[in-house]
Amino acid sequence: MAKRTVTSIIKGIWIRSLSILAQFTFPAQVTVCVHRMRGVKIGKGSKINRTVQIDDSRPDLVEIGKKVWVTAGTMILCHQRDLSTHSKNKAVMDNELIYKKVVIKDGAHIGIGAIIMPGVTIGEGSVIGAGSVVTKDIPPYSVAIGSPAKVIRSFG
Repeated sequence: MAKRTVTSIIKGIWIRSLSILAQFTFPAQVTVCVHRMRGVKIGKGSKINRTVQIDDSRPDLVEIGKKVWVTAGTMILCHQRDLSTHSKNKAVMDNELIYKKVVIKDGAHIGIGAIIMPGVTIGEGSVIGAGSVVTKDIPPYSVAIGSPAKVIRSFG
């Protein structure tokens, strides 16, 4: 586990404070600006609803392309517990955290309440349906829905 320093604690407070602030911002351009201040890479013309939750541990691992629309209630996660060594009589919290980048390519649309898991790339021009849980990469110009999300249509 990484050692906590005064600098890392202050940075964590800053990131989490901005995350809270983002929930009270409008229009979407202001919300985008606040997430950029947190370290999220966001391309021109993208819109992020103020109720979107972007990972508080490592927002710098999130890349959102140009003209992406991330709608209300979406969660984008960059960390999860490593359960490869989990065993009986062991608390889940005792497992190390794994951090993985999330990339949402240009022109994608993320539907209301979707959850994007660590390590996922959503292809250019793809649509993620409302309430979907994305656990694997989605190819460009596809529609993916469900939990876990599955591609139901591709635009050739």
